[in-house]
This record gives sequence, C-alpha cells and structure tokens, in this order.
Amino acid sequence: MAAHRARQLRTLLDAARALVAEEGIEALSLAALARRVGLSRPSLYEYFRSKDDLVAAIVEEELPRWAAHVETALAGPDDLGGKVEAYIRSQLEVMTDGRHAAAVALVEHALAEPALERIRDGHAQLLRPLVTVLEDGGVPDAEVRAALIQGLVDAAARLAQRDPSNADTIVATTLAQAVHGLVPAAHRSSPGL
Repeated sequence: MAAHRARQLRTLLDAARALVAEEGIEALSLAALARRVGLSRPSLYEYFRSKDDLVAAIVEEELPRWAAHVETALAGPDDLGGKVEAYIRSQLEVMTDGRHAAAVALVEHALAEPALERIRDGHAQLLRPLVTVLEDGGVPDAEVRAALIQGLVDAAARLAQRDPSNADTIVATTLAQAVHGLVPAAHRSSPGL
C-alpha cells in the first residue's frame, strides 16, 4: 500500500510539473491535475488538500536535489570569491533549467501562509551553505550578505527566464555584482572579495 501511494504521488507531482511547464502556472489546479492523470478530485484530496499543498509538495520534492547540486558546486573552489561564484552559477543553473523552472515559478505564485512557510524552510536549507562559506571566510554579517546574494540570484533567474538569449551576460553581471560590487574591473586591487 505504501509503495503504491509513493508511486501515485510521484506520478501526480510529475504530471503537475508537466502541466506548469506546458501551460503555465495559471493552468495548475487540482481539477486540471485530476483530469490529466485520470483521477477524481476526491481521490486527489487524499494527496493534497489544496492547490497550495500541491505547490508546496512540488517545491519540497525539488529542494534535496537542488541542495545537493549547490553543495557539490561549493566543494570545488578553494577561495571565497570562487565559492560565491560557484554558488551563484549552481543556483542559476537549477533555477533556469527545465526541471526546476516549474518549481521556481510556483514559488513566486501567491500562496497561503502555511504553504509559504514550508517553502521558506526549504529555501533556508539552500542558503545555509552560502552562510557557512561567508562565515568561514570572515565576512561580517554573513546571513544578511547571503540573503542579498540570493536576492541577486533570484533577480538574475527572472531576467534569464524572460530573455534566455541574454543569459550569459546576466550571469556574468550577477557574478560581478555579487563578488565585486560596483567597483569597475580597472579599480580592483585584488581578484577576490
């Protein structure tokens, strides 16, 4: 019974992601998902009480893979600037690839507070490795700076999704802003932070 429920949940989440990818966030509803997978709405309520529950479940399922991708990226470089760059690049890769794009778009959708809280908790897990890198590098106010870097990443992902042909420039500008601020390259005294 548990194995069947797990398979059915996987099918539902995959179908919901496909629905968002094909038709947009607005198309996602419990009724649309029920039609897509051939279940009745009451059967769907055994898995999700609301659309918000469904959105939170999609995002929560993606977070462990996302976190593992970020952790792997951070393990590579030895210097602080390289680690921040690795964090930004890995986050943008995840946020702009097809599999995670639905989850990213869903997070931006208006959700009720309980679902938002579940998603916030998951996102805190993604930010923790960057906070640790900054703390280990002696950066003051590491949590605030990590949140600001993540804000740059979020903005860059939205820009890249709107204009995929300009993605390389967006990534390069985001990296320059996060690592060097507004100091022009000619005026930097060192390549690190």
